[in-house]
Amino acid sequence: MAVAPHALAAQSALAVLREGGNAVEAMLAAASSIAVVYPHMNSIGGDAFWLIHVPGQAPRAIDACGASAAAASIPWYAERGVTKSIPFRGGVAANTVAGTVSGWNAAHEFSTKELGGRLPLSRLFADAVDYAENGIAVTRSQNATTAAKLSGLKGVHGFDETYLVNGAPPAIGSVFYQKRLGATLRRLAQAGLDDFYRGELAASFARDLAAAGSPLALADLQQHQAQWRTPLALKHSLGTLYNMTPPTQGLVSLLILGILDALEIGKVDPEGPDYVHLCVEATKQAFAIRDRTITDPAYMRVDAQSFLEPVAVRALAANIDRSKAAPWGAGKGPADTIWMGVIDGEGRAVTFIQSTYHEYGSGVVLKDSGIVWQNRGCSFSLDERALNALRPLRKPFHTLNPAMALFNDGRSMVYGNMGGDGQPQTQSAVFTRYALFGMNPQEAVSAPRWLLGRTWGQTSDTLKLEARFPSDVVEQLRRYGHEVEVLQAWDETMGHAGAIVRHANGVLEGGADPRSDGGVAAY
Repeated sequence: MAVAPHALAAQSALAVLREGGNAVEAMLAAASSIAVVYPHMNSIGGDAFWLIHVPGQAPRAIDACGASAAAASIPWYAERGVTKSIPFRGGVAANTVAGTVSGWNAAHEFSTKELGGRLPLSRLFADAVDYAENGIAVTRSQNATTAAKLSGLKGVHGFDETYLVNGAPPAIGSVFYQKRLGATLRRLAQAGLDDFYRGELAASFARDLAAAGSPLALADLQQHQAQWRTPLALKHSLGTLYNMTPPTQGLVSLLILGILDALEIGKVDPEGPDYVHLCVEATKQAFAIRDRTITDPAYMRVDAQSFLEPVAVRALAANIDRSKAAPWGAGKGPADTIWMGVIDGEGRAVTFIQSTYHEYGSGVVLKDSGIVWQNRGCSFSLDERALNALRPLRKPFHTLNPAMALFNDGRSMVYGNMGGDGQPQTQSAVFTRYALFGMNPQEAVSAPRWLLGRTWGQTSDTLKLEARFPSDVVEQLRRYGHEVEVLQAWDETMGHAGAIVRHANGVLEGGADPRSDGGVAAY
């Protein structure tokens, strides 16, 4: 079974599974396809994170996050008149290496050496190449997002000729071509994924990035490598939950669920105000830890895993007032991201996320390759004293975090979401609704959602609720002290979630977000 926020990506994964491919190979097919069919939400010019589980083995993780350029520094920006914050768009925003393809490479090598994977990259990328060269149908999401963000993107290096048609967003249902990207994917399949960092493609990227005004150079690409990590783990009453290490906010997602477990969230009404209130208050406690500690692990002074010790989690739970909202500050901002999951017939599971940060990232499209480059590095601070102050060769803070659960009864679950501050919150909703309240994965993903803080396309820090919540729930949350904003009934602001559960007998259940263009594909 595979789930993705665009149905074609899920089908790419399924086709590989039908051919005898494993979950990692299937995810590589989905990851390449989604980078083509959902161009406003992700790109091979971004970063990615993997969690992989093979039954009988401990889960493992791939950190495919690129660091800032060697030339990127606070003085470098000051020399260019940038002193307050790094701009979201343009060459100066394209200041970190794109790590996604290095993660694909690490995963593919693992598949071949450890899982007996035998499908060549040419097969795994076949759908993506076809969609790039022969065109995709423009979705409402692509059209609407392009239109909404056009004022900041129009005129950025290479953007207009790549993503606009006659100066306007491509029409819904029109055919959209990305022939240069298709040629790049063909090249990667033929020359190998390392060509992205140390081959002819890398040299091409360096030339085009320099032309766009980026501080990135060929040496920055050449020094990059994906890294294997031991994921963070939370002992939960139902099993063990896993998520990604820093520089991601995977700790936040686990802390929220640990706090809710300590509060015995399963005893409240899942459709009532107290459920949302406790989830939001747990989020505030976890965000406070995040904003004090999470950064490039090379700069961290504390072990992220230490916050997940039972005593530490119970102490955070004790801070929560069951009938009063705690004060809330600013969130971390938007994210242009996709989450996908795959579980194969042998129970091997992958939870995966790739992103360019904002919609279309920096907006910079490389002339020769057709790749839009991420702007993850605009999250760095130009304040020397800040937790995530810009430094050369430093990894940026990431909102990305793919999630996995291994239940005591033999079930396994992969789940996740896109959307900045919303990612850990939606994970808490999907997991608790499935694991504690008996909803199936589709019900858990589809149910009305909330979001405290910021996500893609939003800058306000209110508690946002979909309009499908009953009015009495909304009013009670306001009485608790929450600043509530009611959004549309199926608002895309809530992000695109998904989940797959494998039962001990091999039965699979899945759910795809109706707020996306996605689907579940299985056989």
